[in-house]
Amino acid sequence: MAIISSAFAAEGEQTTHEAVGAGEAHHEGVFPPFQTENFAPQIFWLVVIFGLLYVLMSRIALPRVGGIIENRGAKIASDLGAAREMQSKAQAAAAANDENLRHRRDEAQAIGREAQHKIGEETAKQRTLAESSAAEKLRAADERIASAKRTALGNVEQIAVDAAAAIVEKLTGAKIDQAALAKHHAASSN
Repeated sequence: MAIISSAFAAEGEQTTHEAVGAGEAHHEGVFPPFQTENFAPQIFWLVVIFGLLYVLMSRIALPRVGGIIENRGAKIASDLGAAREMQSKAQAAAAANDENLRHRRDEAQAIGREAQHKIGEETAKQRTLAESSAAEKLRAADERIASAKRTALGNVEQIAVDAAAAIVEKLTGAKIDQAALAKHHAASSN
């Protein structure tokens, strides 16, 4: 390597001295990498550098990148597995919730039917009590009406006797004994 660098340095000094000495730019010759005498060292260094790069990439960089990719793949796979597990748990919880709601709805309907049945029975009892109470009141009222009717009829007879006595007295001018008239009326009605 020292030989190659000294050769490049010597050539560079020579061209520099020539250009400075002549006072004009160096236009002659071929571009140094394209000179045939430089091909062998260039190819050697190209192979060495690419070999080192290959070794570095294959032994250090690529295994690290591969490890990162594998870790990411494993993480993604475990996350997907966890997501599937959570989804199945969520679906199971939703199914259990639906079942619980259905069970609660059935219980509520049963409670509603039972309450409706109890209310119906209580209403029937209350109606029966109200009807029997009304029947008792009607019976008592009928008895009071019958008693009042008997009393009124008894009073009607007295009123009729009084009216007959008053009519006879007005027509004839004679006073009639009401007790005798009542006896006569009682005897004729039997």
